[in-house]
Amino acid sequence: MKKILITLVLALIGVAASGQVVYSTDYKSEAQVKVYVTKYKSEADLVVYKTTYKSEADANKGIWFFTTYKSEAKKKIWFTDYKSEADIVIYFTTYKSEAGWKKNSKKHMMY
Repeated sequence: MKKILITLVLALIGVAASGQVVYSTDYKSEAQVKVYVTKYKSEADLVVYKTTYKSEADANKGIWFFTTYKSEAKKKIWFTDYKSEADIVIYFTTYKSEAGWKKNSKKHMMY
């Protein structure tokens, strides 16, 4: 019983610690999430800070690291030109402190 509990706790820590490592695919059919980038923060479901360090990517809090390897990604995303086609609407920020969800109802899409 104790081994099962320890294994479960370690697995949950591993899930929580995994950051938002994303891969931008060229093909809509490959994507797990379709994303539209807005010019206006007020329209966004999620405010995203793009980091250059994989270790900074934070668990579903809007801090994304873009990988060049599909196999490394937690989520494969496809950028659309049409808001109506998107699963989530994001706004890119230059400030890490601004990153985060504005509409929690869509948060599950990036888990």
